[in-house]
Amino acid sequence: MPRSRRARIVIGVGLIVLGIFGFLPVLGFWMVPLGLLVLSYEFASVRRWRRRFAVWWERRRRPDR
Repeated sequence: MPRSRRARIVIGVGLIVLGIFGFLPVLGFWMVPLGLLVLSYEFASVRRWRRRFAVWWERRRRPDR
């Protein structure tokens, strides 16, 4: 992770934009969540979305008691 805030934002946005072209051979749809993960270090709204997703995923993984 780069120390520069600007570099993290550029990398995060770049990953999301390039992830849209996931149908191409080198690029993939895996880049979109990675870009959101990078942006979550900078923006509280993306961080909240990531946390909600993590909680939802854990609840879904665990069977009911």
